[in-house]
Amino acid sequence: MVYYYNAIGDSLTAGYGALPGNGFVPIYRRLAERHLNRPIVSTNFGINGATSADLLDLVTHSPVVRESIREAHIITISIGGNDLIRLAKQSLHQQTEFMAALSMCRQNVVRIVRTIQELQYRSASSYIIRFVDLYNPFPQIAEAAFWVQQYNQFLIGLSGNNIAVARIYSAFYGREEALLFMDHVHPNGHGYRVIAENLHHLGYNPLV
Repeated sequence: MVYYYNAIGDSLTAGYGALPGNGFVPIYRRLAERHLNRPIVSTNFGINGATSADLLDLVTHSPVVRESIREAHIITISIGGNDLIRLAKQSLHQQTEFMAALSMCRQNVVRIVRTIQELQYRSASSYIIRFVDLYNPFPQIAEAAFWVQQYNQFLIGLSGNNIAVARIYSAFYGREEALLFMDHVHPNGHGYRVIAENLHHLGYNPLV
């Protein structure tokens, strides 16, 4: 049996900042393949700069993405950083703007999950959804840390059954210099491996 892996999300899913084959998607695929002892075919729909609204539009309207989700046994999602962290970098911002961005992001993510569940409804195969939570590339910005953690708590609330969240925030905390690319925003090769390993440690139930 062949397992199908669908990766959707932002620049982390795309592997920005890593050499080819060293983003978290190909590393996680190799880890999963060894663990499941089955060949895994992966499809990567990561888009640099994607927001949760962009991803919702993709899973709602792209026939190619929707068919890939429908066939997938493993689905990873990295999204939310461009909704929140960009706002924290702006010199002028208000708490109400963060609250509005967080609220919209939550709504979009819930709709993304529901769309995946609807697409998978007629499938006879089991599947898993694995979220990558947000790390904070700007630990010096208090607003970024607070709102990133608020979003991560929301993701944890989605956990259960076949949905789990890789806790990347804690894995990166205090290690940003070692795990981030030269742009100080995206992971480097080592950082992507940390993400992949955290996804792997979540296990693969109910696939196995």
